[in-house]
Amino acid sequence: MITVLTPTYNRGYILKNAYESLSSQTNNDFEWVIVDDGSTDETSLLVETWIKQTHDFKIYYFKQPNGGKHRAVNFGVSKAKGEYILILDSDDYLTSDAIAFVSSHLKEVAGNDFAGISGLKGWSNSHSVIGDQDNDDTFIDATNIERTKKGLEGDKAEVYKRDILLEYPFPEFQGENFLRESASWDRIALDGYKIRWYNHVICKCNYLDDGLTQKNNVEMYVNNYQGFIYCTQLSLKTASFPYNLIKIGQFEEVARASGNSNGEICKILNIGYLKLINGIILFKARKIIMTILNK
Repeated sequence: MITVLTPTYNRGYILKNAYESLSSQTNNDFEWVIVDDGSTDETSLLVETWIKQTHDFKIYYFKQPNGGKHRAVNFGVSKAKGEYILILDSDDYLTSDAIAFVSSHLKEVAGNDFAGISGLKGWSNSHSVIGDQDNDDTFIDATNIERTKKGLEGDKAEVYKRDILLEYPFPEFQGENFLRESASWDRIALDGYKIRWYNHVICKCNYLDDGLTQKNNVEMYVNNYQGFIYCTQLSLKTASFPYNLIKIGQFEEVARASGNSNGEICKILNIGYLKLINGIILFKARKIIMTILNK
C-alpha cells in the first residue's frame, strides 16, 4: 500500500483539488495522511466532512503546532502505514492514473540499492512538463545528487520507501520552521540509494505566492539559519563545479545578513578565503544573468 502524505498550512481554499484527484484514482490501494501544521483556517472542518463520506481509501488527519513542512513530514511518516510514501503538497493534485502507475513499478525498486521511484510534475494549466524530461514513460536510475549530470532538473514527484524516510528524517532545529528537502534527500543519496526517475507525469502543480517555493529569499534563510548552514554544508559535499561555488556565494549573502564576517563564513564552511571570493563573484554574476534573462 502507498501512503499519500500531505503536509498543509492554511490551504483550505485549495486542498479540495488534492482530495478530488485522490477520489478519482483508478487504483484505490492507498491511504491519505494529512498533517495540519497549525492552520488557522477552515482546514479541519473541511477534512472532517471528507472523512465522514464513504471512500475506497482511508483518510487520517493530524494537527500539530506550526513547525514547518519538514516537521509535518517527519510526523506523517511516523504515522503512515504504507510501505511507500508519496508526498503530495497541499497545492498540488495527482493525475487519475498516479497511484496505478506507481504501484505497477514498485517491484522494480524492491532491491536494497533503491530508495524509491519518481514521476514527473506538470503545470496544472498546460500540458507542459516541469524540468528537462519528456513524458515518454522511459526512466533513468540515479541518486538525487546525480540529477544535474543525468538531465533530471526540475521539481519531481518522488515516492520514497517508508523505511528509508524513517532512517533519514529531516533534522529539526529549535525555533526554525523551514528546511530544504535536500537535508534528507541528499543524505539518502550520499549513502548510495538510487531513485528510478520515470518520464511520466503523475502530479500537477502551480506554484502559489504563499508557497515555500516562492519564498526562498534571504530573510527566510536568516530566520532559519541553522538549517541553512546544515543544508549548505551538505551541498558542498554533493555539488560539483560550478554549483559548489554558487552555493558558497549564496551562503555568503545570507551569512552577511546574519552578521557573520568573511572569516566566520570560511570557518563555518571549512573553506579558504580565495574559494569564498570566487563563490561570491560567480553567484553575483549568475544573479545578474538571471535578471537579464527574466526581463
